Amino acid sequence: MLTVTCDTPGTLRAEQRERPVRGDGEVLLRVRRVGVCGTDLHIYTGNQPFLQYPRVMGHEFSGVIEEAAPGGRLAAGDEVYVMPYLSCGTCVACRQGKTNCCVNIQVLGVHRDGAFTEYLSLPEQFVHKAEGVTLDQAAMIEFLAIGAHGVRRGDVQAGQRVLVVGAGPIGMAAMVFARLRGAVVTALDSRQDRLDFCVRELGVAGAVALGADDEAALGAATNGEFFDVVFDATGNGKAIERGFRFVAHGGTYVLISVVRDTITFSDPEFHKRETTLLGSRNATTEDFETVLAAMRAGQVPTAALNTHRLKLADVPTDFVRLLDPAAGVVKAIVEV
Repeated sequence: MLTVTCDTPGTLRAEQRERPVRGDGEVLLRVRRVGVCGTDLHIYTGNQPFLQYPRVMGHEFSGVIEEAAPGGRLAAGDEVYVMPYLSCGTCVACRQGKTNCCVNIQVLGVHRDGAFTEYLSLPEQFVHKAEGVTLDQAAMIEFLAIGAHGVRRGDVQAGQRVLVVGAGPIGMAAMVFARLRGAVVTALDSRQDRLDFCVRELGVAGAVALGADDEAALGAATNGEFFDVVFDATGNGKAIERGFRFVAHGGTYVLISVVRDTITFSDPEFHKRETTLLGSRNATTEDFETVLAAMRAGQVPTAALNTHRLKLADVPTDFVRLLDPAAGVVKAIVEV
């Protein structure tokens, strides 16, 4: 089977591997679609803090069941999506239902090889029927679920003013699900094309370009009060630190992005505002189900989000193009 490996930062190699044999409690999956995530781009550029090379990337994916145990929940021919966070089920986090931050978590495409390949054998419990959505949509559930999880963590309420800093796919996912909760959403980003997309396709109420006057513009848009909930989806330490300034008194700051840096902030300002600071990692079954329901209801503009496509065989030569801002990539999907 064709498999694409990231051997070292900046080096992708196509090779033939043996097709896996289905193990006990597993299903054999024929991979059909793989979404390219910011994590994959970070792996390629050498900026993913939880990874060792070489690695087969890809954790946003859908496919078709090739083999399954008789009488199980899944059968050959079922179209499915995968929850790529393989949790242990017994640690302190799992016992609280927080499988997204399992102590022993194994994320496909990060801690163990992922979906830039033709077949995977996976524990059945992490594979689910993609009923009512296409294979393309099923491959986009995971990144949208990360945004949905962040919005749930922030307990966004109808009528609240929400700022999302970073208009990449994860930031856009947060915008989509904050709006579905009835929030008034503003986007902040350095790229005008991304901001225009958020206004045109996602229906955000405001879009502010990063620059010398951005803080004044954000203040003016909120009568100087700033935002009830702020999400950071930049993956940039300095941006995370700056984002504390945009949280209203009594507000909440949710860090969706992860960086290698140590984050510092002004303790007097933090206490004066009684800021709630939250980390948001991955997603849970509940968040995946939230995304599926929204997709089935036509509330997620998946066709607009999927801006680019490429074949698995072309990944070693074409992947680097996805890093070019001029290409206007929002979500690229690899066809397997």
